[in-house]
Amino acid sequence: MKQRGADLLVRGLKAAGVSRIFTLSGNHIMEVFDALIGSGIEIVHTRHEAAAVHMADAYARLTGRLGVAMVTGGQGHSNAVAALPTALAGEVPVLLLSGHAPRTELGNGAFQELPQAAMAAPVCKAAWTAETAAGLAADVARAASLALSGRPGPVHLSLPTDLIEAELAEAALPEAAAFDPVPMPLPAETARLVAHLLAGAVRPLLLAPPSLASPAGAAALDRLETASGMPVPVMNSPRGLADPSLGAFPELLAEADLIVLLGKPLDFTSRFGRTTKARFVALEPDAALIGRAARLLGERLVLAAPAAPLDAVAALAAAVKPVGETWAAKVRELINWRPAEWARYAGAPEGPIHPATLCHAITAALAEQGDATFICDGGEVGQWGQSMVRAPRRITNGVAGAIGAGIPFALGARAAIPKPTLALMGDGSFGFHMAEIDTAARHGLPCVLVVGNDARWNAEHQIQIRDYGANRTFGCELAPGTRYDLVATALGGHGEFVERAEQLAPALSRAFASGKPAVVNVILAGEPAPNIKYDGPIHGSGLRPPPIGPQAR
Repeated sequence: MKQRGADLLVRGLKAAGVSRIFTLSGNHIMEVFDALIGSGIEIVHTRHEAAAVHMADAYARLTGRLGVAMVTGGQGHSNAVAALPTALAGEVPVLLLSGHAPRTELGNGAFQELPQAAMAAPVCKAAWTAETAAGLAADVARAASLALSGRPGPVHLSLPTDLIEAELAEAALPEAAAFDPVPMPLPAETARLVAHLLAGAVRPLLLAPPSLASPAGAAALDRLETASGMPVPVMNSPRGLADPSLGAFPELLAEADLIVLLGKPLDFTSRFGRTTKARFVALEPDAALIGRAARLLGERLVLAAPAAPLDAVAALAAAVKPVGETWAAKVRELINWRPAEWARYAGAPEGPIHPATLCHAITAALAEQGDATFICDGGEVGQWGQSMVRAPRRITNGVAGAIGAGIPFALGARAAIPKPTLALMGDGSFGFHMAEIDTAARHGLPCVLVVGNDARWNAEHQIQIRDYGANRTFGCELAPGTRYDLVATALGGHGEFVERAEQLAPALSRAFASGKPAVVNVILAGEPAPNIKYDGPIHGSGLRPPPIGPQAR
C-alpha cells in the first residue's frame, strides 16, 4: 500500500501522542493538512504563526506533553521563530514543524527558499531539515525525545515539500521508546551527598528551574518539600531576584549558606551568585552550564553533577532529611510576604483604578470560578498580577521577558484544560495578537482577557522616569481610552469597558458568563511595578544584598 510522506509524518505524530496541532495554513504544508483529515489530530487554525507557537507552548506547559505548532515555509517560518525564545527560556517541550522549499530546487532560488534550520537553531535545542520521506516518522521521534529530555525545550523540523508529497511503500514506525525522553538520573550516592550537605547547612535554599512548573514538576517539588520541610521556589521571572511572585526573595538569597540548583542555571536571574556568599550545588543536565557555574563561582561550587531536573528532584526527595524548622518557616514566610498596605486597595472606589485594586478583583473572580487558570503577561501590570493573583494553575511570560504572548497563551491553556481561563495583560501586550480573539471564537475557546489600559508602554516609561527624569519621558505613549473591548465584539466575542473600581466585579462576572472570548478593558492608573522590601528580622548572618533595580522587559 502506497502512502505519502505526509501520511507517515502524521503517523509519527500520532505515535508521539500528539492530539492537537496549532497551525496557520500555507502552500508548503497543504499536503500535511490533507493527511490530517480523519487522523484524530485536531487543528487550531490561528491568525499568526508566532501565536501558533505560543499556543503550543502554553499547551505543553499545562499538560507536560509535547506541544506542536505547524507553519508554512519562508516568512511563515520566520514569523514562528520569533516565538521560540519564550519557549526556550521557559524550558518548554515544543515542536515547530515548518514547510520548506523542495530539496530538489535548493540553491536555485526556490519559492520562499530560506536557511530555515539555521534561523531556528540559536533558539532551539536542535533544528534540522528532513532528508528523506521514509525518515519523517523517525524525525518526529527524534524531535519529541530531544524536546522532552534533560532540560526540556523547543525543537525545529523543516519539511521539504518534495518529501511530504513523495509516495513510498508502507513504512514501519520507530519503536515506541524512540519517542520518549532519555533518562538522565542522579545517582543515589550523589543524592545522599547532597542530602549530607543540606543537613550540615544552617540556612539552605533549594531553587527550581522553569521546567519544573509543569504538572510533573510541581508534583515532584511537592514531594521534595514534604521530605525536606523546605519550600522550593521556581525561578521563572525576567526580573530575577526582584521577581514579585517570590516576595522578599533577595533577603533570603543573601542570608543563605548553601544553595542547591535543581537544574536552575546560574545566570542573571540570581545575579550570577554575586549577591550571596553561599556555597553552591549544581545538579544540571547541560555540561556547558556546569562549566559556567564553575567559572562564576570558583571554590564556592562544592558539588556539581549531571542530571535532568525531574530526576534530580526525585532522587533528592528520597534521600533528604528535614532541615531546620526555624529557617524553613522563615523561607516560607518571606516568599509569601507582601506589604500589608496592599490590602487597602481591595475594592478601593475612589480615583483611578490602581493595579492592586484590579488584582484583588481578579483573585476574587477566579475564586468564584473555582478550578481556574491564570495567565499573566505584560510589563508593570504583569508584575502586579504575578505578585498578587492566586489560582490553581498559572503561566507567565517567563524568563525571556518578551511580552505579547498573553492572548495565545490563554487559547493554548484553554485547549489544554477546558476550565475557566483569565489572562491579564497591558494594553501594549494586547496589541500583539488581538486577532486571535477570532481564533478563540471559531474554535470555541472562551477565555477572559483583562487589559490594564494605562495608555503607554509603562515598563519603558518607568525606566525613563527613573533614569532620565519625568520631564524626559518620550515615545512610550499610546492613545488614551482606546476601546479594546470593541475589538472583542467585532471578532465574535464579548466586551466590557471599566472606568471605576466598583464596575470590576460585575464586568468580570459577565465576561465569564458570556461563554465567549471576552475582553475586559480597564482604564488603569499607570503605576510602576511593585517594589517589595521586607524590613523585618531575618534569622542569619546579618548580610544584606546590594540594591536591586528594576529589570527591563
